[in-house]
Amino acid sequence: MSSLTYEERAAKHPSPVAKRLLEIMAIKKTNLCASLDVRTTSELLSIVEQVGPDICLLKTHVDILDDFSMEGTIKPLKQLADKYNFLIFEDRKFADIGNTVKLQYSSGVYKIVQWADITNAHGVTGEGIVKGLKEAAKENTDEPRGLLMLAELSSKGSLAHGEYTKGTVEIAKSEKEFVFGFIAQRDMGGREEGFDWLIMTPGVGLDDTGDALGQQYRTVDDVVSTGSDIIIVGRGLFGKGRNPTVESQRYRKAGWKAYLKRCDKN
Repeated sequence: MSSLTYEERAAKHPSPVAKRLLEIMAIKKTNLCASLDVRTTSELLSIVEQVGPDICLLKTHVDILDDFSMEGTIKPLKQLADKYNFLIFEDRKFADIGNTVKLQYSSGVYKIVQWADITNAHGVTGEGIVKGLKEAAKENTDEPRGLLMLAELSSKGSLAHGEYTKGTVEIAKSEKEFVFGFIAQRDMGGREEGFDWLIMTPGVGLDDTGDALGQQYRTVDDVVSTGSDIIIVGRGLFGKGRNPTVESQRYRKAGWKAYLKRCDKN
């Protein structure tokens, strides 16, 4: 687990995307990622307007939008990312052979590689998935792109643990500048080999403990103290009639306090 500051890590990180993200986190004093699983573009953009000042990263699932379009959804979303200085993470969870994910990333309706700074993938199909996604990024955009590997999940009964997690970490080592971190519940090590992986943790809640579909929530202090660099919060920001502006400020403050405590900067 790294006790270095975000600025210290940004200064020497080999991934351009990780470097930029860490710089944003330091400038805005936030390690909050908003996860907005909503059905319409208008709702998505409305919530982003409210949480934008408090987040370093926006996590999307654009395939659940009923009215997705590049012009109507992505163009204004990118404008908001520029306005509020955050990156966009499309939570696609690629899980196929290299050639297939290369096409899924670059083609079709969503053309993810054109607009998402970050995406992610399972390790189940092996190292080829990383190579396929990296090729798609290289061939389709001049903008830096980064990949997260799914090492652990927050859902009850998840099979992503033990040998699977170890194997996924080994796959991540294959592309140091492209793969810059993990979706995980704890630190994934690697510093002794020269890796500074960013850990992003979903299932973080200040109020709820879980839902009826197997989601399990952990506290902000718990996830940051065990190695998480970015807390991913979804319904805790906008569910159950919550005010996204109020909640994003609340989570940002809690996340930053936990980070300072880990760095012993309080």
